[in-house]
Amino acid sequence: MSSTRQTVHFPSSIHQIAAHLYYPPSSAPNRKNAAIVISHPMTGVKEQTSATYATYLGNAGFIALTFDAAYQGESTGEPRGLEDPHQRVEDIKSAVTYLSTLTGVVDSTKIGVVGICASGGYASYATASDSRIRALATVSGACVGRMTRCGGVHEHLSENPEAIAGALMAAAEWRKNKAQGQGAEVPLMFDAENVPHDADSFFRGAGQYYGTERGRHERSTQRVPPSSYDLMVAYDSFNFQHLIAPRPLLMIAGSEAETLHYSREAVRLARGPKELFVVPGKNHFDLYDGLEVSGPKLVEFFGGYLA
Repeated sequence: MSSTRQTVHFPSSIHQIAAHLYYPPSSAPNRKNAAIVISHPMTGVKEQTSATYATYLGNAGFIALTFDAAYQGESTGEPRGLEDPHQRVEDIKSAVTYLSTLTGVVDSTKIGVVGICASGGYASYATASDSRIRALATVSGACVGRMTRCGGVHEHLSENPEAIAGALMAAAEWRKNKAQGQGAEVPLMFDAENVPHDADSFFRGAGQYYGTERGRHERSTQRVPPSSYDLMVAYDSFNFQHLIAPRPLLMIAGSEAETLHYSREAVRLARGPKELFVVPGKNHFDLYDGLEVSGPKLVEFFGGYLA
């Protein structure tokens, strides 16, 4: 038997969030009503890697909740695709609130969070300021603020005044055009189906996931309004990483991931219990659907600290 899925909705600020609640099969281990929120990557939707992890954790006995962030997927919010870090953090907290209301189904003292990619950063920020989250795990975690300020995700990049100025200029121009009713088209974050052979390795990996049957979904359009950039530029996921303690932190990343340095630095800043778990030979996107190593590690982690 496999976990079963129910469609649910809950409020987050002014938005209505569309979500899927996964229940363990009767044959699964008894996790004593422990539940896990799973938050999707930037430009993603709940039916992609979040669903893969929810199914795995559900089959291992945990109640799991996936959701479309505000402005994404089936949730409300305009402009579509907006990446608002503080709203994303609020969405995670609202998901925890929703789970905590499921009396008799979820033990509100046993709620954990998994954040994937950008949500690894959002979930870190949320956990630092929400004591209801009792354990945090991230997969291929990243910080959209640092990405914006540095002009990319690679470790060798540092804060770049030109990247910042360009991001702010793009945001300002797009906002002005919208206000004047010019209706500028939202640009692609990356063209997942037409990635050039000489493209940056991170974008090649993204194309291999989002642009193929591995991860393609009609509601994951890869279109991010430029007004997202002035929301991201002054945001940082890991500045308060030390506030997660004494709750446990696990950060999983591939040894070949361009984003590994985010997890390494975030674990360094945390106080513990903490662990950086590196999966040999895997890149950032390999862990979106390759759970052979990350899946059992998450079950071990949440089984030990929640259930």
